[in-house]
Amino acid sequence: MGVPADSNRKLTLILGALMAFGPLSIDLYLPSFPLIAASFSISPARVELSLASFFVGLALGQPLYGPLSDRLGRRPTVLLGLGVYAAGSLACALAPSLGWLITTRFVQAVGACAGMVVTRAVVRDRFEAKESARVFSMLMLVMGAAPILAPLVGGAVSQFAGWRALFVLLAAIGLISWVAVFGWLPETRRVSPERPRALRVLRDRGFVGHALAGGLAYAGMFAYITGSPFVFIVLFGIPPRHFGWVFGTNAAALIAGSQLNHRLLRRREVRWVLRRALLALAIAGSLLALAGYLGWGFWGVAVPLWAYVGILGMTYPNTTAVALQGQSAQAGAASAWLGALQFSLAAGAAWMVSWLHDGSALAMAAVVGGCGISSLAVYQVVDQGEWNTDETDATD
Repeated sequence: MGVPADSNRKLTLILGALMAFGPLSIDLYLPSFPLIAASFSISPARVELSLASFFVGLALGQPLYGPLSDRLGRRPTVLLGLGVYAAGSLACALAPSLGWLITTRFVQAVGACAGMVVTRAVVRDRFEAKESARVFSMLMLVMGAAPILAPLVGGAVSQFAGWRALFVLLAAIGLISWVAVFGWLPETRRVSPERPRALRVLRDRGFVGHALAGGLAYAGMFAYITGSPFVFIVLFGIPPRHFGWVFGTNAAALIAGSQLNHRLLRRREVRWVLRRALLALAIAGSLLALAGYLGWGFWGVAVPLWAYVGILGMTYPNTTAVALQGQSAQAGAASAWLGALQFSLAAGAAWMVSWLHDGSALAMAAVVGGCGISSLAVYQVVDQGEWNTDETDATD
């Protein structure tokens, strides 16, 4: 079974768009943090709470959609989520206070996570582990455009139309996606005589171990997203209109890493690539933490951060594919728990960046570095258990 060819490009684009809702909803409004703070007469650091609430919504919403997609199907589940997303986005645009914005961002996230759950489940429905890893790498090529373009668009739109226009734009994107899913997304849920059990996957140590390793690595990305507006705009003096270029450079690294992963998987097994990628991730994270502690300045922070994000393009597809293998009967539930764990850790990392904020780059750098090191440590434990032999790759 191969990776998507010409006949599957439309499906790949739809799945990539659904996966991009999370990054798009985050990255589009990052340059407008100072504007939102001024609008509500608060400090920019408090605006970060709206980002943390979005992560919480992504974490709590996914366990709802997973079992639903296993029982009712992938298409109706994602259509429901996109409707919630559009409504939540409009509510964000009307926010009269920070508290309202925090609450409606949570609702928006609950809608956004449906597409993320269903996308992983659809890939698992159609591909085994090694092919899944390659497909996820291709999807990152599509969704990687969001972090590149979103801050640029967000900075321009908020400058000329205000920050509320950003959420009107997101609502429109949600409605357009609803139409695309309704018209073109096929139903891929497999009919199984075995009744799906949402909690069964949590007793699978291989699933939990790989999901935790991948989630910790991914949490470093969101620690960076949370802290980057302050670090680059306020601390290093990057103009908000140019912030998107800094952010886009890291997103380009993410795309490059995912495509390198796609090529490596033609010759190597998933775990061979994953072991080396997590080691490189821990090294990049350690250098970033050291740069924050010693105050190495813009380039001292930017270079290891760029490396960390690029390596994520190799860790995310592989940890996701390996965690979901063997979960065909409850692919939706497994996808949901995988995402819930990832974004629970992301919310914790975002909260830690805000809590440790001391007016320097150290909070962001230390949390990102800690995530990379912890991810490697968890995988080392997993790799020494029953999953460490490459014979399991024969089932990929």
